[in-house]
Amino acid sequence: MRNEVPVPDVPASELHELLSRKLAQCGVMFDFLDCVADLKGKEVKRAALNELVECVGSTRGVLIEPVYPDVIRMISVNIFRTLPPSENPEFDPEEDEPNLEPSWPHLQLLELFDSEDPREREYLKTILHRVYGKFLGLRAYIRKQCSHIFLRFIYELEHFNGVAELLEILGSIINGFALPLKTEHKQFLVRVLIPLHSVKSLSVFHAQVIRGLLKYWPKTCTQKEVMFLGEMEEILDVIEPSQFVKIQEPLFKQVARCVSSPHFQVAERALYFWNNEYILSLIEDNCHTVLPAVFGTLYQVSKEHWNQTIVSLIYNVLKTFMEMNGKLFDELTASYKLEKQQ
Repeated sequence: MRNEVPVPDVPASELHELLSRKLAQCGVMFDFLDCVADLKGKEVKRAALNELVECVGSTRGVLIEPVYPDVIRMISVNIFRTLPPSENPEFDPEEDEPNLEPSWPHLQLLELFDSEDPREREYLKTILHRVYGKFLGLRAYIRKQCSHIFLRFIYELEHFNGVAELLEILGSIINGFALPLKTEHKQFLVRVLIPLHSVKSLSVFHAQVIRGLLKYWPKTCTQKEVMFLGEMEEILDVIEPSQFVKIQEPLFKQVARCVSSPHFQVAERALYFWNNEYILSLIEDNCHTVLPAVFGTLYQVSKEHWNQTIVSLIYNVLKTFMEMNGKLFDELTASYKLEKQQ
């Protein structure tokens, strides 16, 4: 295998033939488990892939219709493959190191969300989202296939590596649904999304669930707010510390807003978070992020809230903060008072 002439250096009459040769080079498969085998061929293929990507992205008219079959053939050869059986059937994304795809330098558009390689799943997420946005006729089919994956995950497999990424895509898709919701969308909630809470590996995609709750937090219905706070506490009760770190700041800013609610039940339900020993341990481990997110609101509400029960509960929370990290508590108190004086 040898380097071909750069695409910009050939006349238009020879472009089709050159592209076909470069695409053929990119369709040659190599063994990446052997790091020293076919080094020249691997480098030629990598250079050809990079050049094709750059040309397609920066030059109009490079992809002409006669080469479409060659493009599809090359992409199919490189991307669509059967994933090997997992070397570790009990693979836990939170604890175990992922198995990285050895041929990744040549694979940046990949097909299977069940891959253990997080880079592959991240690219797939972007690609599927763009395909959904561009091809209107495929939208119902894509949603249906996502449902099938989730249902197999819930009732058959109990393990699928790409659940978190698929949920992120669905979050954007659901946000675009027209009102009133169609029956199929309501059925998707009842039959698929809610049963996802029952799987053993829920902790892997807790962050996506919490972000969804925060995004659609009720603004005017206090009864819904109390329900949301209840579900949030149930999720936090089993969340992994590594997942908690991803959502701690926006989560507790919302909790602080609930504490400042003039509605007694909303404020009380939010303050009950500090009665949960596991949540309290998560707060203590991450106090330098959580305390600044809630301190100002708690301090102000302790002086202004109309309900004395709420004021008393806030004093207990502030006392807990002071015992948790006295130095940080004093710094936040001084900073708050200085800000109020200005």
